[in-house]
Amino acid sequence: MPSHPSPLTPHRKTARRAVFLDRDGTINVEKDYLYRIEDFEFIPGVPQALKRLQDAGFLLVVVTNQSGVARGYYALEDVERLHRHMCAELQKYGVILDGIYICPHHPDQGQPPYNVDCDCRKGKPGMLLQAARDLNIDLAASFMVGDKLTDLEAGHAAGCQSLLVQTGYGATPMLPPSLTETRIFAALPSTAAYIVRKGIFFSSQ
Repeated sequence: MPSHPSPLTPHRKTARRAVFLDRDGTINVEKDYLYRIEDFEFIPGVPQALKRLQDAGFLLVVVTNQSGVARGYYALEDVERLHRHMCAELQKYGVILDGIYICPHHPDQGQPPYNVDCDCRKGKPGMLLQAARDLNIDLAASFMVGDKLTDLEAGHAAGCQSLLVQTGYGATPMLPPSLTETRIFAALPSTAAYIVRKGIFFSSQ
C-alpha cells in the first residue's frame, strides 16, 4: 500500500541530501490526533532550525503517521488543510518544504480502505523510500529526525542516520540494541546545528 504524497509535494530532478522530519512532537507541539488549525503550535525554534537546514542545502521532507484518518477521528482532507496552514506559517520564515508524505493507515483499527498493514507506516521505511524515488534523494547521506522509536526505525531501515529529539514522546527514550548509538538532542534547533556542523550538505544547484 503506497503512502499518500501531499499535493504540496514537488518533484526535483537533481539528486540531493535530505532531512526527513516527523511532524507531531518534532515540528509542532504534540497534541493527540491533531487536525484543527487552531491547535497547531510550532515547538520553539523549529522554523529557524528548518531555515538553517534549508540554507545548508538540505531538502526538507515531512513524513507523518496519521492513523487518526483510519480511526475516523478526522479526514485526509483535514490533514491536508493543516499542512497548508503549516506551510504558510513556515513561508513567513523563508522555509519551503520539499515534500510532505502521509500514512493514513492503521494495521488493525479503523475502516476501509485505511485499516491495512501498509508499507508506509513508520517504523517501516515506505514513505522515505517513496520520497527518495520522487525527489532523487541520496538516503545514505540523509537524516531522519523524530521523537519516537518508530521514526528511528524508519530512518534506519531506509539507510539514513536517525536522530532523536526529546520533544514530544522522546523525553524518555528506550532504544533497542540496534539503535543504542542514536544521537539524542533536546529539540530540533540543536539537531540542526549538529547536522550543519558535520558539513554534510550540497549547495543548491
